[in-house]
Amino acid sequence: MNIPSLASNDAAAAVPAGPRSAPLAGVKVLDLSRVLAGPWAGQMLADLGADVIKVERPGAGDDTRSWGPPYLRDEAGRDTAEAAYFLCANRNKRSVTIDLARPEGQVLVRELAGRADVLLENFKLGGLRQYGLDYESLAEGNPGLVYCSITGFGQTGPYAPRAGYDFLIQGMGGLMSITGRPEGEEGAGPQKVGVALTDIMTGLYATIAVQAALAERARSGRGQHIDLALLDVQIACLANQASNYLAGGVVPRRMGNAHPNIVPYQDFPTADGDMILAIGNDGQFAKFCRVAGRPEWASDERFATNPQRVAHRAVLIPLLRQATVMRTTREWVAALEAAGVPCGPINRIDEVFADPQVQARGMRIELPHPSAGRVPLVANPIRLSDTPVRYRQAPPQLGQHTDEVLADWLQLDAPALAELRRSSII
Repeated sequence: MNIPSLASNDAAAAVPAGPRSAPLAGVKVLDLSRVLAGPWAGQMLADLGADVIKVERPGAGDDTRSWGPPYLRDEAGRDTAEAAYFLCANRNKRSVTIDLARPEGQVLVRELAGRADVLLENFKLGGLRQYGLDYESLAEGNPGLVYCSITGFGQTGPYAPRAGYDFLIQGMGGLMSITGRPEGEEGAGPQKVGVALTDIMTGLYATIAVQAALAERARSGRGQHIDLALLDVQIACLANQASNYLAGGVVPRRMGNAHPNIVPYQDFPTADGDMILAIGNDGQFAKFCRVAGRPEWASDERFATNPQRVAHRAVLIPLLRQATVMRTTREWVAALEAAGVPCGPINRIDEVFADPQVQARGMRIELPHPSAGRVPLVANPIRLSDTPVRYRQAPPQLGQHTDEVLADWLQLDAPALAELRRSSII
């Protein structure tokens, strides 16, 4: 497929006005991945307009199809076979079931790969070579293929053969060492993040890498192999904490909800719960002090500047906590927002979706579903002014589109499909 090269603003201005295609319209993606990191990338590409074909095992499918409860419920309130976990990462895809253990199934997938622009996979190192589905084998017949491999530790290095899981990588990649209550507090110790964040971030990096490779292919005509490791991504996403260590030589430690470089920037108790203060500069701190009825704090040399507040954190935070417990969360948020001080409640998930801002932004969507009638999903946060994300179809049922895709991509007719099904290849 030919992807347009980058054009100048003058050239773009010369294009006639009218409806524009989705950003990745015409891009064909073969998704051999499962669980979360690879499927998340596939969903992102699908949301942006790519035709994403999810290849699954007959009779079983992606592991996350059985990761329940909860399961999606039908209109009568009965559980369907669709686990909520699977639904989060497989919107806008078509599902094909093919038995990779059979030579005939391997031939089918090779033929699909020969017509694809992108292939996503998260098999163990070398796991697809036995089927002739590794990058080198497929690139011979399709030199324009962008092949993205996602593994725990990458294609090289002493850990490359190991299996990698998000929880494991959160530990090995340093995230758990800086997440949780400080040493000495009740409940102290390493803590994982409440969502598989390393998988999600790897899926996003994969999406960026795939689009970069497609843009480069528009110039060179050649695809390439993308090597993405969960461990690499987790380390890259340590961000300022890694930089703090590399530049300052001090190993970051767990600080609960506190920030290593900014004070006050954490949770505080209120009369009826908790709230967050996210004060990013001295002006905001002075405003807070006025609202709290303690303007003298802003001129105290221990607290007047952020470096001083960081140095005197142990003195300042108890003073702030004594003040914040005097009003309810709602009262504080109303007063501080009016003064221009960043703050907010700590919402449960149900409160998140009930929030008027979240509702105004349309972050909850529903799509038609063959067994449940409707399926609720979280919207894609990308807002494009002229080529917005389109929600074409719900996460697919297992093998829902096998005949459709094989006829579409490979031009197989009804007798050929019937024979493949009779032989249990599909």
